Amino acid sequence: MPYDPNPTGFKPYIPATAQLPEFTLRALIMGTLLGMVFGASSLYLVLKVGLTVSASIPVAVIAITLFGVARKLGARESTILENSITQTAGSAGESLAFGLGVTMPAILILGFDLEISRVMLVGVLGGLLGILMMIPMRRTMIVDKHGELKYPEGTACAEVLKAAATDVSREAAGESTKGDAEAMRDAKRRAAIIFGGFGIGLLYKSLSVSFKGWKDYVNFEFGAPLKGGSAGAEVSPELLGVGYIIGPRIAFTMAAGGVLSYLLLIPMIKFFGEALTVPLAPGTMLIKDMGPDDIRNAYVLYIGAGAVAAAGLISLVRSMPMIWKSLSSGLAGMGKASSADASVRTERDIPMKWVLIGCLAIIAIITVATPLHMNLLGALLILVFGFLFATVSSRLTGEVGSSSNPISGMAVATLLFTCLIFLALGWTGGQYYVTALSVGAIVCIAASNAGTTSQDLKTGFLVGSTPRYQQYAILCGAFAAALILGPILLKLNDAGTVYVPAAQVAPGLKVDSSTLSATARLEGPQGETDRNTYKVWHKTDSVGGPAGKYLVAEDGKVAYLVDPGINGTHKTRPDGTEVKKYDAPKAVLMSYIIKGILDRELPWTLVLFGVMISVVLEMAGIASLAFTVGVYLPLVSTLPIAVGGLLRWMVDRRNNKLPQYEKLTPEQCQAAGDRSEGTLLASGYIAGGALAGIIIAITAGVLTNFDSSMTEWALASNPFYAGPNADLLTLIPYAAIILLLWWVAREKPGKPADR
Repeated sequence: MPYDPNPTGFKPYIPATAQLPEFTLRALIMGTLLGMVFGASSLYLVLKVGLTVSASIPVAVIAITLFGVARKLGARESTILENSITQTAGSAGESLAFGLGVTMPAILILGFDLEISRVMLVGVLGGLLGILMMIPMRRTMIVDKHGELKYPEGTACAEVLKAAATDVSREAAGESTKGDAEAMRDAKRRAAIIFGGFGIGLLYKSLSVSFKGWKDYVNFEFGAPLKGGSAGAEVSPELLGVGYIIGPRIAFTMAAGGVLSYLLLIPMIKFFGEALTVPLAPGTMLIKDMGPDDIRNAYVLYIGAGAVAAAGLISLVRSMPMIWKSLSSGLAGMGKASSADASVRTERDIPMKWVLIGCLAIIAIITVATPLHMNLLGALLILVFGFLFATVSSRLTGEVGSSSNPISGMAVATLLFTCLIFLALGWTGGQYYVTALSVGAIVCIAASNAGTTSQDLKTGFLVGSTPRYQQYAILCGAFAAALILGPILLKLNDAGTVYVPAAQVAPGLKVDSSTLSATARLEGPQGETDRNTYKVWHKTDSVGGPAGKYLVAEDGKVAYLVDPGINGTHKTRPDGTEVKKYDAPKAVLMSYIIKGILDRELPWTLVLFGVMISVVLEMAGIASLAFTVGVYLPLVSTLPIAVGGLLRWMVDRRNNKLPQYEKLTPEQCQAAGDRSEGTLLASGYIAGGALAGIIIAITAGVLTNFDSSMTEWALASNPFYAGPNADLLTLIPYAAIILLLWWVAREKPGKPADR
């Protein structure tokens, strides 16, 4: 029987027989650079709130616009296949950022140094492994199950690319070129919205944080009878944009978890513990002396971690039938891939022999790479869990989209099984912390990138791209993003690091300095006043002072506690200047799992309280993962996400009543909203605000005098920043960007719905 390249009868936009410029140098470079930009903004988001949003559509729109500008300057007209390559390379950064952000900061939390070589190795190897593992499954997941697996983000991106197809692409597709002018005007308008949102987000964040134009968050603490309760919001464009894109259901669910923490759990702990005359473990202060953040750090974080871990495992267990189906389909697809007709352009994958050689080479590098502290068992676990969860990720992404794909649950399961195996073998030392985390990190990144690769290949399948070229593009994009995200992660941590004098946290603490070999100096602003070299001590218990990294003088006296920028608790330097910290909620969870199993040091009572929150929600028929992430995160982070979700609900409710939406199904209405101009502006808000936050954080140590001067001026003269009405006045510029998003997102009656 002759080979049928399209068993579903589907015909791509560009026929397989057409030959258009596709894998060009300009498309690859542009996609790689955009992937770095959106990867950086995604890393910032995942450190703040533990989630990211898909970058495919913004990258596609920006690529279309930049190629259009280049055409006006005399360059050749781009093709839809070039645009597809650009968005494919550009999408890798976001998925890589998620995998790195939810795992690597756990190294710091466990008390180790966040070495650049380790971060970059994990990013590169995990990203490439996930892509290679997806290649043999392309035919089964993308082609054979075309009608079953929708891949919503990939399908939406294909529609954007087709809507902006140029003359040469329309001609190859057999379409008339008469409508091209209107399509190009629409593409330019959409690109202007993204760039405008980017500029607004960048300007808003800079004026707020750098120039102290207004406060970057508002907060209110309650008194009796709700003593200990508080409510607040970070009034930032990036969190508003995240809420708008993920929609009201998830946004409100996350905020509800924050309400449970800040308006129920914390006030209850305050109420029942205020009369205690001794600290209640694991806290070290009297509860009556604790503020809401102190209670959260001492008790609620463990409850939230238990809830998130349980919710992740429950979501994974619920997916077990799909996991089995995915595995069987994936294994069957490997055989089909080798029998595909390579003479058909749209069926050319990277040859299987190179895929196998690449996977084996990656596993070999993982085994021998010194920074990973890996062994043969760890490498085998990566191979098994990597293939398992890459397959599952591809299938789940096809059904529910990237935003609902429980990657963190897969990482939790990997860590749990790995740590239990290590425990059974008696591997419980600090070295095995790093080994277990490296296993979980590489699997997490591989699964995340496999899902993104599937979305890109779906886009390519719909528009008629050559799979092999797409696979080359995302491999290049992932490699480049991994090289830049590691240094950014370290810089964000260093910018928020505070060297806390030992007298404040561990008075009189000493250690035998002759047993210590590693040395370090103070970095950043504090390094200008103390240029001494100290020995490094990684303290693992809480006797005499909190566990963590310390700097020790030659005589053995502890000089400083090194409080990291990621998940640190000290937000003020000794000179009074404030620093920004990152909660990194998913990374904290990973560290709790490792330390809890290998060292049995977790406060299991609090963790089990969190587990029961997830169990109760699931018994009530409520998906618990988004809610429990909200329990863990500060309410100031989840409340602005809810504001964005509320705005999306209002916009969709208004737009869905227009005549052009009357004949659309709810699913089609949802898809139209996901591709709307409001979503593009929200994407711009995210990229602009997040990149401003990264730049501000990295330059904070260099511009210390400027920051101090602006703070001094704002405290004395700016009513938007300090004073009795500062919180209320801060809402004025925030309301302006909300109203702008509402105005842009509103559609005109009679305008065709964006399908």
